[in-house]
Amino acid sequence: MAFFENQNIEFKQEYVPEIRKEVIAFANTNGGSVLVGVRKDGSICGVDDPDGVMLQIANSLKDAIAPDIMPFVDIQTIRQEEKDIVEITVSAGTNRPYYIREKGLKPSGVYVRKGSSSQPMTDEGIREMIIRNTGRSYEACRSLRQDLTFRTLEEELDRRHIEYGKSQMKTLRLTGEDGLYTNLALLLSDQCESTTKVARFQGTDKAVFRDRQEFSGSVLRQMEEVYRLIDINNKTKAIFSGLDRTDIRDYPEEAVREVWLNCLTHRDYSFSGSTIINIYDDRMEFVSLGGLVPGLELDSIFLGVSQSRNPNLAAVLYRMRLIESYGTGIGKIRRAYAGKKRQPVFETAKGVFRVTLPNCNELRNAERGLPEEQRQMILEFAAENGSVSRKEVEELIQAGTTKAFRLLRELCMEGKLKAAGSGRLSRYIPL
Repeated sequence: MAFFENQNIEFKQEYVPEIRKEVIAFANTNGGSVLVGVRKDGSICGVDDPDGVMLQIANSLKDAIAPDIMPFVDIQTIRQEEKDIVEITVSAGTNRPYYIREKGLKPSGVYVRKGSSSQPMTDEGIREMIIRNTGRSYEACRSLRQDLTFRTLEEELDRRHIEYGKSQMKTLRLTGEDGLYTNLALLLSDQCESTTKVARFQGTDKAVFRDRQEFSGSVLRQMEEVYRLIDINNKTKAIFSGLDRTDIRDYPEEAVREVWLNCLTHRDYSFSGSTIINIYDDRMEFVSLGGLVPGLELDSIFLGVSQSRNPNLAAVLYRMRLIESYGTGIGKIRRAYAGKKRQPVFETAKGVFRVTLPNCNELRNAERGLPEEQRQMILEFAAENGSVSRKEVEELIQAGTTKAFRLLRELCMEGKLKAAGSGRLSRYIPL
């Protein structure tokens, strides 16, 4: 009989509901014993009704702890100093982490043994334990949140005439064998914790910040809303050759679509950071967390080799006809830029993958956009329309606010334009 508590032994003077916390901690660590009927100082007080206490303990552990912990628990009565003690022997569980059902997979429900006390685990520790003990990918592990709703998912599946119910959720791997939601369900739920940040900058660096938006909710909602914002910023430039007009967008739509879908499908969602999209005058950058899947190199993806980090998410998107077979995205991106002088750039570093799409029209502007030609374009536009605004100049010459204002000010100083109004509402009238 040990007369002190340690990493493997816990004393309880009588049965209390908190015993389940000690049992969970032992099962999540290296096992141990809880002795009911022993004071904290190691002296024995015993229990009056050992059979009743054993039944109470068994019912509490069975009802209050998930997954089923009973195969790893043995409850028996032992005699010490002519008194009855209930001994709860706990083995290290094989389906960790174990947690208090009503608390869920949160620090308040998951415990491990530290020294002679049971301590709550951090969210990060819980994630690591799930991955370590299941040997599965992040998306296949149990979600730390089980209070999930799926309004966006249901709307998208209904729009695509795909059946949705409990059996389909299991087929799509939104629920595991234990009936609990997986992290894939979390990603597709309205409570998805991963976000996307889109920032716009003036010019070709981060010196002048225009605006930023953050998108949250289901990855399906983020997919639609982020693409819509990118599409708004993907301007169209008209090119004339005689009487023929050709409209060219800043970024090929197929390239943008493939890069964005790849960001969603292949990022490592175990990282808490956001997917980042930076929009400059001359390029658009997509920064995805996780880097390449271990075992693959950058050259491999150019050969059409693809290993999805989230195959279950990819399967859902495939079923929704949003993506095609693996290994085709990079080829589509490169074909969209076929014949262009500037090509997409693919870069990888530890934990990060970045794709940079060049602005097709920015290069054309740079080639023909000499200041004198741009000034002439502004004057011709003002003459045809009666006036011109700073915003119209930005779009006309594909330049930032600073450059547009500078050219307008020069033309005013030269007596070719006259400013009417003030501030952002100013218009410039030809003289």
